Amino acid sequence: MKIGIIIETKEFEKAWNAMRFAVTAKKTGHEVKVFLMGEGVEIENQTHEKFDAAVQVKAFHELDGEILACGTCLKSRNMGGTEVCPINTMVDCVEMVEWADKTVTF
Repeated sequence: MKIGIIIETKEFEKAWNAMRFAVTAKKTGHEVKVFLMGEGVEIENQTHEKFDAAVQVKAFHELDGEILACGTCLKSRNMGGTEVCPINTMVDCVEMVEWADKTVTF
């Protein structure tokens, strides 16, 4: 199955669970793409003692998972894209939703 995941939060536990879902889906053989928007674009470096989203982002990337980050959301935070989370657009988000069999939003 093709699974699209939209993450709009940087709330520690929610972002961590969203990325754990992405990692688990990838490990169980699904094609997975993640689109970060709003404050969700901040999770690549978001560490927490218990809910470490950054560790899950890294694990997803190491599984060749694709993460797209909203360029407008990055720019509004004076952030740029990275190798793990390159700059993308809403058109890319729409294309991910069209590509996916199912889309989940956190």
